[in-house]
Amino acid sequence: MSRELIFTRFERFWHWTQAVLIFGLLFSGFALHGTHQWIGYDTALRAHIVLALGLIALWAFAIFWHLTTGEWRQYVPTGRGLPAVALYYAYGIFSGETKPFVSTPAAKHNPLQRIAYFGFKVLLAPALWISGLLLLFAAAWRSTALGAVLPLAWVAYVHVAAAFGLLVFLIGHVYMAATTGKPWYAYLKSMVTGYQESDQAPPGSEREVYTPQVERGSKS
Repeated sequence: MSRELIFTRFERFWHWTQAVLIFGLLFSGFALHGTHQWIGYDTALRAHIVLALGLIALWAFAIFWHLTTGEWRQYVPTGRGLPAVALYYAYGIFSGETKPFVSTPAAKHNPLQRIAYFGFKVLLAPALWISGLLLLFAAAWRSTALGAVLPLAWVAYVHVAAAFGLLVFLIGHVYMAATTGKPWYAYLKSMVTGYQESDQAPPGSEREVYTPQVERGSKS
């Protein structure tokens, strides 16, 4: 059994702060949508705006951090090792097979995780914040040429659809984190401490999908 630091202090801060903001946005957003009446509309609207601006600021800082550290490469989709990981989650995990991927600081996410996170970052997240900002500043653009070709209702539909997509993503994320670790809280613990304990990768496994240090060094 090996113990290795996988997630940096900033990554843990970013993860948990983002989680709190997103859950707050979902709660206040569904109150605005009328899904529940646990808080009043005005309170929900104010909270939603404050939380949304906080999340946008966090995302902007996280993007800067990923670009300057080279960690953006962690989310680039790859086909290397994808069949093995897909078969493991479809069948092997239920029959006690050895996990075909072991996280390292150079490759923190398996190929399926990369695809899911990439989709979130380039499709779901932009759809949420672009439509959200358009709704927030609707008074400023509805009287312009943009307002003539972009009905406000369409913007609202996109925002609500993206919110439900985010909810589905979160359910899948929490489910996988709580059911695929050994013990069940292993991944939760690693995102708190930064360290992950795991057996060594079996022969032939896709242990390192990429090595950013090598890539950067090869350019120098």
